[in-house]
Amino acid sequence: MRIRLPKSRGSGLDAVLVNTAGGIACGDRFAVQIEARSGAAVTVATPAAEKVYRSDGPVAELAVDLKVAAEARLDWLPQETILFDKARLRRSLSAEMTANASLTLFEAVVFGREARAESIVDGLFEDRWRIRRGGRLVYADTLRLDGPIDRLLQKPVVGKGARAFATLIHAAPDAEARLDAVREHLASVDGCDAAASAWNGLLAVRFCAMKVEALRTAVIPFLLAFRGEPLPRVWLS
Repeated sequence: MRIRLPKSRGSGLDAVLVNTAGGIACGDRFAVQIEARSGAAVTVATPAAEKVYRSDGPVAELAVDLKVAAEARLDWLPQETILFDKARLRRSLSAEMTANASLTLFEAVVFGREARAESIVDGLFEDRWRIRRGGRLVYADTLRLDGPIDRLLQKPVVGKGARAFATLIHAAPDAEARLDAVREHLASVDGCDAAASAWNGLLAVRFCAMKVEALRTAVIPFLLAFRGEPLPRVWLS
């Protein structure tokens, strides 16, 4: 992996993580550690969608560890992860932040290559998020889909047929105060189901769509409005 620091169009530093292997294959292990020190403003993105290829058994692992110091801001904004049929991925994201820091996490996942009308007949996707603020666990979420993922996504309580999903978590002193404005924006979203909730200094937004294009059409204007500044250039290239 490499990191690029292109000229930023926003108020802080833009960092782009590049997987020079061109994707994630069976048994690969990646570990990313990012620290935003006191007063820093950092946005981390990826240059394109990350592809997770089919596996003959071994599980690929991606571990992201974030630290946000006092009065710092860290935005984690990778582009979507695309799982191929028989892909096996275990992903974890952990964050440690101070009480007056700002952290925005965004992740999107697409099940199957749309251009090939691919279905995930079999696979594994495990996604584990943990956020600690001031040393205290404030957010914990684990998604695990194992086996016939496409069939599981057809269930109304799982995906209702959708195959592109995204989650945004915003942890900051102003998080709960932004809920009404976020819901007002989401009310105008077309072609994608979206909802938001807020509690204990956290704001959570979920998106689900039948196609990745519909997801991006909903997500990009939302991120622009929510952050109040341009997205990293790689998002629009």
